[in-house]
Amino acid sequence: MTHTAKPRHTFSMPVLIPSLVLIIALIAFTTLAPQVAETNFVAAQSWITVHFSWFYILAVSGFFLFLIGLAISDYGKIRLGADDAEPEFSLGSWLAMLFAAGMGIGLMYYGVGEPLQHYVNPPLAQGQTLAGASEAMTSTFLHWGFHAWAIYGLVGLVLAYFGFRYNLPLTLSSGLYPLLRERVNGPAGHTINVFALCCTLFGLAPSVGLGSVQLAAGIHQLTGWDTSGLSVQLALIATVIFLAGISASTGLGKGVRRLSELNLLLAVILLLFVLFAGPTLFLLGAFGDNVGNYLSQFLNLTFRGFTYTPTQSEGWLSGWTILYWAWWISWSPFVGLFIARISRGRTIREFITGVIIIPSIFTFIWMTVFGNSVIWLDMNVAHGALAATAGNVDALLFSFFSYLPFSNIASIISMMLILVFFVTSADSGALMLDGLSSKDPANSPIWQRLFWAILLGLTAGTLLSAGGQKALMTMTLIAALPFTVIMILLAFSLWRGLVADQRHSQQKFTPASTFWSGQHWKQRLEQILHQPSQEDVASFIRDTVTPALHEVAIEMQQRGCKARVETHDDGGISLCVPQPNLRDFIYGVHAHARPVASFALRDANLPASERQYTYEPVTFFADGRRGYDIEYMRTEELIADVLKQYERYLSLSQSQNTHLINTTPEHTSSNG
Repeated sequence: MTHTAKPRHTFSMPVLIPSLVLIIALIAFTTLAPQVAETNFVAAQSWITVHFSWFYILAVSGFFLFLIGLAISDYGKIRLGADDAEPEFSLGSWLAMLFAAGMGIGLMYYGVGEPLQHYVNPPLAQGQTLAGASEAMTSTFLHWGFHAWAIYGLVGLVLAYFGFRYNLPLTLSSGLYPLLRERVNGPAGHTINVFALCCTLFGLAPSVGLGSVQLAAGIHQLTGWDTSGLSVQLALIATVIFLAGISASTGLGKGVRRLSELNLLLAVILLLFVLFAGPTLFLLGAFGDNVGNYLSQFLNLTFRGFTYTPTQSEGWLSGWTILYWAWWISWSPFVGLFIARISRGRTIREFITGVIIIPSIFTFIWMTVFGNSVIWLDMNVAHGALAATAGNVDALLFSFFSYLPFSNIASIISMMLILVFFVTSADSGALMLDGLSSKDPANSPIWQRLFWAILLGLTAGTLLSAGGQKALMTMTLIAALPFTVIMILLAFSLWRGLVADQRHSQQKFTPASTFWSGQHWKQRLEQILHQPSQEDVASFIRDTVTPALHEVAIEMQQRGCKARVETHDDGGISLCVPQPNLRDFIYGVHAHARPVASFALRDANLPASERQYTYEPVTFFADGRRGYDIEYMRTEELIADVLKQYERYLSLSQSQNTHLINTTPEHTSSNG
């Protein structure tokens, strides 16, 4: 048996080379002239937040409403993959990976910092009061709740749908396939993938740098060592990248999944510790109030632009909510791609519920326990000492622990959790960067993942050393504006695909899609009682399928379509209709082996029970959808099925390719 050697690399050069040029140029600019870069980027970001706040608010609100509408509609039943596909990961592992890649490290960094800062300076209420505390938690829920996960969920759903339902590559450009067609493999598609790759790297690198600073602060809190030096922070970055490289080399099913499960376990332990070591009764009551306030004000919070309020509130909006929307959007290519990668086999309804509702509930619990605890301690124990240090987010978590019992143990668990969170973000980031830059991610060599992990670490270390980190973070937020437009196009593209998919599933194309009405029942009974062998299927393909496909091909050729019938090495056969600007239409049939149920093998009364495998003639298509058994079809029914699938193929591109339909009107309405 011969084995095909893996290629030396699977890089897509039209994506890799421009990405590296852009990455090197921006790193050089932000490190050689950090003050100039920061000044220009901050000015641009300020201009965007002032002039496009309304756009961010409406877009993010629209993303959430669009996903909720899909979840409660009939489209929610559509599976991300073949109709009979099973989820690749268990529910627990899937949720753990969502939590770890989506916001895990952010919850550690801002879990006490953001609620306390809102408590000191709320948008409308008076600071450092109970009313300010209530508003602080409502604002925190807004920034970390349904809207943030809807941004991730939209990108993830589009990529998972077209990746697993239509067998397109898991790249951002694939999500625009109904709009770009085969141009997804040309300059337009490559440009989108370059943009997504750079957003991912530039979003991750500053976060790795910030994580090293927080880890250094934790080490100082525990040991008293001076960890403010750059060498310590660079050593921590190197450690994180080394561990991330090891994890990334093992793939999603091992390293990332296991680290994510460890993340979730440590997070729950720390959460329970703070809940019971802190003001437990106050926290239990506050959770109900927080959720009630958030839900009761949800529409107002969703569309709140502070148009009729003082300038101070408008500044709060641009400095918090709009920056958060931009930040989540800038991260969405990475997180959305990762979510898509782990979501094969789930229905759209399961996906939306799992991505938006469940993580948000956990986030609400986390923010209540940590945020309300730090506010309560500041009001009743620290007497304003914690609020006075609210701006120093790097060390605030560990200062908070000092007011709880067993503070050193809590700090150690937090350090472990932060470390594992950063390793998980880095290794999943390396996997996604490799996927974005590869033309065949499934077969990419391990060294490519390590390459991206090392480049991520070098970028973070360089920015931290030269002071260009803040400038690059600001630049990433600027990139969120054009990507918001891309996300709107992604939503429209998904809608078009779902409409075509639903029409197909409801069999609205032609009456000929009803395969059997009871005719020839004796012949069908004989087929049911006879488990076909491989030779039987080969005969069926030769005597029934081949003539039917040839008949359709001849008819199409007479009507101007360049149809042809192709034979395959495995004994299969297919009808191919090439199109210049679309993926070719293919309707094929091949033999598929299916194990006979074990009870049937043991029951001598069942037909052909001595055979371990039965064979079926199963269809296959160019878009990779799972085929189905056609062994009971007669020639006329088979032709009708071909026409049904061809109509489905044309419907996906109906608005932009009406000339294809208009040149073949007869065959699309014929019953065969």
